[in-house]
Amino acid sequence: MEFDERLSPLKVERVEIGIDCRDPVMLAQFWAAATGYEIGDFDPAEIYLDLRPPSKAFPVIYFQRVPEGKNIKNRLHLDLYVEDIDVAADALVARGGKRIGEFRRGSAGGKWQVMVDPEENEFCLCELQESQERA
Repeated sequence: MEFDERLSPLKVERVEIGIDCRDPVMLAQFWAAATGYEIGDFDPAEIYLDLRPPSKAFPVIYFQRVPEGKNIKNRLHLDLYVEDIDVAADALVARGGKRIGEFRRGSAGGKWQVMVDPEENEFCLCELQESQERA
């Protein structure tokens, strides 16, 4: 399929990131600690549980209760930029997360640690490089 430059981009009003899981409450607690988001309320059927971002500039993260566990590698993951990877990783390990291997460095000097949450969903803790920092 070829990209058609004549098509105008969509106007997206809001972005939400959904994470399938068996235990939305446990993962909401883990990810609230990881992101600083606040835990919202379940929907009436107790299938969806939102994390509320600290600002409307950030996406909503929600957890959707599903019967099956994770059985393959994620094709999408979150990168969380933190001041100190080791401190953040230790804090998330204490909450049920796990490090996957050693931290890695990219060709441009970036540093990251692959992690998994308590239900084995992969994410990365990353350190901002001076060229990436926003004013």
